Amino acid sequence: MPTYEATPRFTADLDRLTPAQRRRFRQAVAAFVYDLRAGRGRFRAGLRVKGVRSAPGVFELTWDGNGRATWSYGRAQIAGEQHVIWRRIGSHEILVRP
Repeated sequence: MPTYEATPRFTADLDRLTPAQRRRFRQAVAAFVYDLRAGRGRFRAGLRVKGVRSAPGVFELTWDGNGRATWSYGRAQIAGEQHVIWRRIGSHEILVRP
């Protein structure tokens, strides 16, 4: 199981989401984790994972039509497991400062 942490900014962004938006994000994270655990280095097309051009090493995923979350990889906390740092969550606007 991958490990993760959330930046304070991510936590503040998450608190501003509606319960329905948080539920859709959790569903996307379940798919995200499944793909990470598969270890193929790819994510399903529906998550639309891609690098953020203005921030090398930062990635975005889509959790709803306009819902985006940014993340990066951190140093492994458990040998052989990916560590994800959740950076921002919200709409396209978060990509200005991912």
